[in-house]
Amino acid sequence: MNLDQAMQERRSIRGFTDQPVSREVLQEIIALANRAPSSMNTQPWHLHVLTGAPLEKVRDGNTQRMLGGVTPSREIEDYAAYEGEHRKRQIEIAVQLFEAMGIERHDAERRQDWVMRGFRQFDAPVSIVVCFDRTLLNNTIAHFDTGAMTYGLVLAAWSRGLGAVINGQGIMQSPVVREVANIPDDQVILTCVALGWPDDDFVANSVISRRRPVENAARFLGFDE
Repeated sequence: MNLDQAMQERRSIRGFTDQPVSREVLQEIIALANRAPSSMNTQPWHLHVLTGAPLEKVRDGNTQRMLGGVTPSREIEDYAAYEGEHRKRQIEIAVQLFEAMGIERHDAERRQDWVMRGFRQFDAPVSIVVCFDRTLLNNTIAHFDTGAMTYGLVLAAWSRGLGAVINGQGIMQSPVVREVANIPDDQVILTCVALGWPDDDFVANSVISRRRPVENAARFLGFDE
């Protein structure tokens, strides 16, 4: 698969088979993602790759705390509610997913189940917890750099037939993740990536989020018409 194909065809995968992902394949993917650019080659990221019993502990802890009404706790500054065009796009992808899954607006039970799937990291066989150096907590460039690496991670996975979704819900209960994964105190948890072999029968996997046209995203100055 060439780069254009991977970038055009990649989509977020939220349903996985139970087929395990080998450590060798994961190492290949991470080696590629590790080539991401970073400010002055600082490479601020750290990855903690969970599967099996540790991942199940994270899933259980997240689920129990959320159902128990524990307030979500992230280690980065929480973002404000989206407004305007950003909110419209957020609603649009939710509508696409719910329509694909046949979840009606009034079906509170199934809507809640969908939310909890996110906190279970969509039952993926692998979760990659993405962190960066705590000394760079207030350095927004480090967040940018780590995001670039994370995109490389999901592209490299897709090129090998694996699916992934960048999943902030999976680390909403960060104390659970930190304890189970034994993440060092000098690292900050940013997000996680749920990863595995796509389940072709899971209809939400067919959803492709719409993208705005280039003329809406970019301006060109100084070019000949």
